[in-house]
Amino acid sequence: MSGNTFGTLFCVTNFGESHGPAIGCVIDGCPPGMALSEADIQQDLDRRRPGTSRHVTQRNEPDQVQILSGVYEGKTTGTPIALLIQNTDQRSKDYGNLLQTFRPGHADYTYFQKFGIRDPRGGGRSSARLTAPTVAAGAVAKKWLQEKYGIQFKGCMTQLGDLPIPFESWDHVGHNPFYAPCADVKVFEDYMDSLRKAGDSCGARIRIVATGMPVGLGQPLYDKLDADIAYAMMGLNAVKGVEIGSGFASVAHRGTMHGDTLTPQGFATNHAGGVLGGISSGQDLEVSIAIKPTSSIVSPRDSIDQNSQAVEVVTKGRHDPCVGIRATPIAEALLALVVMDHALRHRAQCGDVHVDMPAIAGRIA
Repeated sequence: MSGNTFGTLFCVTNFGESHGPAIGCVIDGCPPGMALSEADIQQDLDRRRPGTSRHVTQRNEPDQVQILSGVYEGKTTGTPIALLIQNTDQRSKDYGNLLQTFRPGHADYTYFQKFGIRDPRGGGRSSARLTAPTVAAGAVAKKWLQEKYGIQFKGCMTQLGDLPIPFESWDHVGHNPFYAPCADVKVFEDYMDSLRKAGDSCGARIRIVATGMPVGLGQPLYDKLDADIAYAMMGLNAVKGVEIGSGFASVAHRGTMHGDTLTPQGFATNHAGGVLGGISSGQDLEVSIAIKPTSSIVSPRDSIDQNSQAVEVVTKGRHDPCVGIRATPIAEALLALVVMDHALRHRAQCGDVHVDMPAIAGRIA
């Protein structure tokens, strides 16, 4: 394995480069018999794709997905599903000045030191462009989990740079370019406009939730559900922190507060984020991720070239001043991939085994 395949039973192998002819993935392990069309996948790709507002990169990629295999007469066959997305709006000339230099904060230096060669066009393999196949695979997982268990995934931005975003309603998320759960986003638009004018960037905090979770997904030790969630989220470009449930706020909690009380009606709280001992409790999965500021900025930065000589780097081209703006559907997809893999693993290990006791359902009272 060389870091391009994710999952144990629901395996996703991602391929391509930012400025290559196409990107895509192969999904192996999807159960047969599920109705699947390109439209089922396209809706999530449209949420992630670039060029959708003035606050993100203006690279204009339609991200139209093609299903090349694994579907016959509209249904999955149980064989590998190949998904292809053409690259149509590359501007490789924007990276001509980076052939021999390393951008601060990017993977340029580490890729070159590891492989002895790198594709500088748009970051090559390290580009966030490669999150599109992840979103496509996640859409397949979401559909199966919704139909089989009623599990649904949603996400929103909870902080943009140093601006907290108040939670008002999930209904607002789909009606603004920030995936913000509030009605008025003008302060965030002004903030992004000022960043772009200053040639700078900022980070973001994203919240992702899975509802309708069954009890029992995950393993007690090395393959804990929350451990695999953290592993997946750290695989997303620019993520520097992951929290499950109350996360780092748990440090200030007392045990009398933090332990989620069990009642006949369900759990009283969800500080654990829906996972106890590495196994899902039936409560909502609650995950938050911290995304660093975009490294590709037009402001001059000090760096070195391949001969270790001091240089000044200016990154031209079209870039997101905050990569977190388009991260919500990607994070949703990653959470869906983890849950999908664990759902199949649970079925393989336990079948229909269940504890013969009244279900407390794990819902927050």
